[in-house]
Amino acid sequence: MTIELDGSTIKSEIEFHKQLASALKAGESYGNNLNALWDLLSANTERPIELIWRNSNNSRNSMGDTFEKIVSILNRVKVQDESFGWDEKFTYILE
Repeated sequence: MTIELDGSTIKSEIEFHKQLASALKAGESYGNNLNALWDLLSANTERPIELIWRNSNNSRNSMGDTFEKIVSILNRVKVQDESFGWDEKFTYILE
């Protein structure tokens, strides 16, 4: 599954969570916070997943440190999947 997010429309953490939850059909139980993001991506979503965050610099400029926290979680999920040796894993691209 490939998910594309548009950073030109993501200016806050809540906007990120809304777009991602919608793309993954996470439902109303998704917590819209960084802990929920980890839970969703690390254990509750079928692989493979490729997340492409287009215009990510727009989000970075608007979100500041929150952007870096989100990217840190994305990277942790990627590294976890690699350490498990899975053929189908989570990957992400910041464009």
